[in-house]
Amino acid sequence: MNKPQKLYLEAFGVIVIILALVRCIFPSIAGSLNVEGKVADSLTTSEIDSTGIMKTDTVVDKPLVMGVSSWTPLSRTDEKKEYNIGDKHPILGVLSYSKTFPDSNDVHLVDAMKYGVRTVRDRDDAEQRKSELVYIAASPFYHVDPLKKSIPYLVPRAAVLLNDIGRNFFDSLFVKHIPLHQFVVTSVLRSEDDLEKLRQVNRNTSENSCHLYGTTFDIGYNRYKRVASTDGKVMPEVGNDTLKWVLSEVLRDLRQNGRCHVKHEVKQGCFHVTVR
Repeated sequence: MNKPQKLYLEAFGVIVIILALVRCIFPSIAGSLNVEGKVADSLTTSEIDSTGIMKTDTVVDKPLVMGVSSWTPLSRTDEKKEYNIGDKHPILGVLSYSKTFPDSNDVHLVDAMKYGVRTVRDRDDAEQRKSELVYIAASPFYHVDPLKKSIPYLVPRAAVLLNDIGRNFFDSLFVKHIPLHQFVVTSVLRSEDDLEKLRQVNRNTSENSCHLYGTTFDIGYNRYKRVASTDGKVMPEVGNDTLKWVLSEVLRDLRQNGRCHVKHEVKQGCFHVTVR
């Protein structure tokens, strides 16, 4: 062994001895020298692959942050700030009712004539057409107004759409922690007699209304029917504007999915909906 190698080994031995003495005299230092080693010890073997890296599909019950010597849960304040707890389902509404729901009557009419029935003469005629029409005034998801100028019947395709709107509306209210409300259906199938009565009041009523085909219905957006709580809890009051925002989100999504045409009617205070 040459002289440089001998000096190197002697120096290395001295360093090892010094480190051993330090460890014996100050044992607390050893626990803080390697945080990563301590983190790795807290994980199971199955959570670490052959490279020593934690697998990405490891499930952790609570959000974690790196501490000085261990993994520690976030405080409730930091957890809310970091992960937006309570804001996962915000009430956003739509940016513009007119731009989000621009479908004109001509657009509605194309699918109304495509999927609808031949026009109904009067209420007696509607009663005889039950093989083509579905009674829709008995759903837990929405409320149908006492109808004076229309009949509570729709073609099956439109009845399914109306039910889906009501169910999705309930789901949205639930996840947003809003007391359940039913929206109000204000107009459904119109007979030829109904249309004639409307024209006597309003000459601008279209002779070829989409409501004649059983494919179209109106949902009022200025009033809702609150569902009574079954557990006796006193729930906060909710404004009609808030409920309209939630309803508009539901209608926007269904329209974007190609389920319906929607027109935001300002004077009538309703969403005019036709199945596609």
